[in-house]
Amino acid sequence: MDTSNPTSPASARDDAGTHADDAAARPVRDRRQRTHDNKLTKRLMRETGRAIADFNMIEEGDKVMVCLSGGKDSYSLLDILLTHQSRAPFKFDIVAVNLDQKQPGFPDHVLPEYLESLGVPFHIETQDTYSVVTRVIPEGKTMCSLCSRMRRAILYRVAAELGATKIALGHHRDDILATFFLNLFYGGRMKAMPPKLMSDDGRNIVIRPLAYVPEKDLIAYAKLKEFPIIPCNLCGSQENLKRQEMNRMIAEWDRKMPGRSWNVFGALNRVVPSHLMDNTLFDFAGLKATGVADEDGDMAFDAEDFDAPIGGFEYEDGGDGSDADREAQPAGAKRPVVFMTDLRAERNG
Repeated sequence: MDTSNPTSPASARDDAGTHADDAAARPVRDRRQRTHDNKLTKRLMRETGRAIADFNMIEEGDKVMVCLSGGKDSYSLLDILLTHQSRAPFKFDIVAVNLDQKQPGFPDHVLPEYLESLGVPFHIETQDTYSVVTRVIPEGKTMCSLCSRMRRAILYRVAAELGATKIALGHHRDDILATFFLNLFYGGRMKAMPPKLMSDDGRNIVIRPLAYVPEKDLIAYAKLKEFPIIPCNLCGSQENLKRQEMNRMIAEWDRKMPGRSWNVFGALNRVVPSHLMDNTLFDFAGLKATGVADEDGDMAFDAEDFDAPIGGFEYEDGGDGSDADREAQPAGAKRPVVFMTDLRAERNG
């Protein structure tokens, strides 16, 4: 019997069997997806909560100005902070702020409609910085630097006008890592993007509650929540090519050796000034032998052991997530991950 004919009885039976199998498998897939979504949401709440607590980002009576661009990161930040606000043991206020820079094609109705649907206080600041930047910057040159400086000055002013005590930005773990490597490779300095710092005008405290969150989790969360994403390339300017290079490097590490990027990230809160070369952080010139043993002293004749991971990426079965490690695992093996913030217990233990 010819089963290749789509109209034959045998073909019809095969199609019916396939549809039946799909229908039977759908509840299982849906249940797994719900479990995945719940774990993602809990993970984001946990990691942002830990970052907020670790750096005392939000306090009783704060008015937090959440800068909303229309991208996945700022949408996620606002959504997560609203949830924290509803659960926090103290009171703090949130106001969402968007700067409409009059970029061509910017859908200025999207954010107001979204924020009104949430019932969250918001402010739309309209400033035609796009015309200024395009007039000053020659065609073909990147506009990002001047644009960001103007945007920063405007948002600082708006924060003061609204009485905000904190300015919350949507930078995540990968942004912090990329900034660190940009400074290291191209700036010749060890500097990253801090989770909390005073603004350069001295009037505002800037916080980054997503500091412990990898970008891939925010991509998944934005998809889950179906945020009305606004394209980030409306101005026609390309993202900084060097930052793109850093992002590709981090993504490659996460794909092949996920422990590496978490290891570098963990190192940002395990700095040992006495083992670097900055005289402003450690008094090398005035150093004298005390005759007292110091476990942090120089061990130049000992080989250092770098085999033991420091957390944030180590699987409970001891694997490191490399290609060889993954190939050695049984199919379907469950591999819980120890997160970066577990370093706190390790550091304080």
